Amino acid sequence: MFAAQTVDTLREKMGAINLSKSVLLFFFVVLSAVYRSSSATGVEANQTVSLVINASETSTKYIPKTLFGVFFEEINHAGAGGLWAELVNNRGFEAGGPNTPSNIAPWSVIGNESSLIISTERSSRFDRNKIALRMDVLCNHEGSNTCPPGGVGIYNPGFWGMNIEQGKTYKLVLYARSLGPINVSVSLTGSTGSTLATANIVESDVSNWTKIELTLQAKGTDANSKLQLTTTRKGVVWFDQVSLMPTDTYKGHGFRKDLFEMVKNLKPGFIRFPGGCFVEGEWLRNAFRWKETVGPWEERPGHFGDVWHYWTDDGLGHFEFLQLAEDLEAEPIWVFNNGVSHNDEVDTSSIQPFVQEALDGIEFARGDAKSKWGSVRAAMGHPEPFDLKYVAVGNEDCGKKYYLGNYLEFYSAIQREYPDIKLISNCDGSSRPLDHPAHIYDYHIYSSANNVFAAAQKFDRASRTGPKAFVSEYAVHGSDAGTGSLLAALAEAGFLIGLEKNCDAVEMASYAPLFVNTNDRTWNPDAIVFDSSQMYGTPSYWMQHFFKESNGATLLNATLQSNPSNSLIASAISWKDTDNKNHLKIKVVNFGSSSVALQLSIQGLEVNSLQSFGSKKIELTSADVMDENSFQVPNKVVPVSSELDDVGEEMDVVLSPHSFTSIDLLINSNNVGLVGPASYVDKSSYYKDIKMY
Repeated sequence: MFAAQTVDTLREKMGAINLSKSVLLFFFVVLSAVYRSSSATGVEANQTVSLVINASETSTKYIPKTLFGVFFEEINHAGAGGLWAELVNNRGFEAGGPNTPSNIAPWSVIGNESSLIISTERSSRFDRNKIALRMDVLCNHEGSNTCPPGGVGIYNPGFWGMNIEQGKTYKLVLYARSLGPINVSVSLTGSTGSTLATANIVESDVSNWTKIELTLQAKGTDANSKLQLTTTRKGVVWFDQVSLMPTDTYKGHGFRKDLFEMVKNLKPGFIRFPGGCFVEGEWLRNAFRWKETVGPWEERPGHFGDVWHYWTDDGLGHFEFLQLAEDLEAEPIWVFNNGVSHNDEVDTSSIQPFVQEALDGIEFARGDAKSKWGSVRAAMGHPEPFDLKYVAVGNEDCGKKYYLGNYLEFYSAIQREYPDIKLISNCDGSSRPLDHPAHIYDYHIYSSANNVFAAAQKFDRASRTGPKAFVSEYAVHGSDAGTGSLLAALAEAGFLIGLEKNCDAVEMASYAPLFVNTNDRTWNPDAIVFDSSQMYGTPSYWMQHFFKESNGATLLNATLQSNPSNSLIASAISWKDTDNKNHLKIKVVNFGSSSVALQLSIQGLEVNSLQSFGSKKIELTSADVMDENSFQVPNKVVPVSSELDDVGEEMDVVLSPHSFTSIDLLINSNNVGLVGPASYVDKSSYYKDIKMY
């Protein structure tokens, strides 16, 4: 009808030309085809490919609610100086080691040797961290050796500057001791020397270690501030465990709010923690040991992470990781040391203390508030157990001399005490069956863009019985990735589509690493880049947003036809939002350098059930495949949304070269696949961080 009316209009406007209606109809069809092979921005398609979606209930798979999650490792100062909001670096003066004299960096001295002497002593009130700072003040507020204006003392620059913001409040906690009265000025000082906040500590009797707490309110903003402790009173003052925390952390749980929200917006199904190689250590003496990270923060000894080469006070400890999982509404996956580091191992005949340590760690998470370790958790403010159902025995240790023997000891003991817990083996079971019992096996991939994209088929032939795969670390690495390129994100998107299509063989997947402080780029690329005051997502971060609705959804059959270059990969899911509305989401990666005219055919739906209103096309692409985001241009490569006007069971969509496209369709029907239970996802905040929306 529309075509005939259009042809009649053409004839009227071309009245002087003697052309038949059939000839004009031919021209109209040709012009329509050309138009349908072009995008709204005028991109001409170089090839045509068909994608057939079967939305009926007869060809579906249930996607695990845990399929896509996140992996947190203490690397790149992800926690210390990052997600954990503590502003003081080396707050207990322990980073220089247990012996004295020791290095107190990054603490620095205000004044010279004629006015004060700074040293360290093993005189702390805390048994597990004995180092305290001693400040011998030689000058006075009057007399022959007068202190300089502003006094003398020490300052801490935090982690490459403290971000102090006008109007916000900061809680200072420190321990002090002196043989006489003290008058100490506490100030937050900006990079130009301006005072942003100040308070005085005046105590007449601190002959014993005294805990001092006060709140500072900032009257200015500076992302490169420092904390100063100064005095003009002659005498000796000891300081220990100096902490400065913003009062607006997420729910008061200590997490830097902007970074937490970046992770929360991914809607992860799980969080794996605390590593990674951080769990192993180069040597066992420097491995993460959970018992040293619980209880009051002042009593935690901290440790040197010798794999990634920096000290952590372990304020972000076992309890905080479990709390983080709960706050993210994600399943916690605890990775513990199995007696193996990069350079030394515990013989299986001596592994039982490590096994007991793991059992105690599980009891801390799940035990009754009256149990030995459950009571420690309860005393920390969480009487109810955490929902810990997954543990991983080590990290990348398969093949090491004692791994298998140690693993079997952990497996037997944990299954005996906690039969519902799923154990994750480090050994890859994707190509051949494991030679030991496990519920899940671990698989890591870091490679070039081409290799990662090709790995989308990795699990096509994996066993559908027995343990499932946990792809706990994946990323494009090397020159293809830069510090976070579009090319890397596209390859990873193709890989994730492959995992999604193999969701009956893959249980979970997470990108690595999650965070990088731009001042400590030990590993590139990363999902979220930050400094003391700002952050942005790399293309790989935004790529993961396309999979937010997949957890607990239903996988539909999606078949690409006429795909000669194998540069395309696609999947389709059905899901329900919090309003119980049905959605159909089609994801396609065009990994090639040519645009593609995608002819969509959606089968198995009720007639006219697709709605134009609320349906969108979302695209991740850029002018150059190596484009990256930055602090200067944080949104250079982010998803861009456009409305779909002509929605139907048959549609044509142009895929830009090197692009990741999502077609999100709202369905006015209940007859679409079998949407899994508890798969509702709140889409209201899906793109709230993308300002162009």
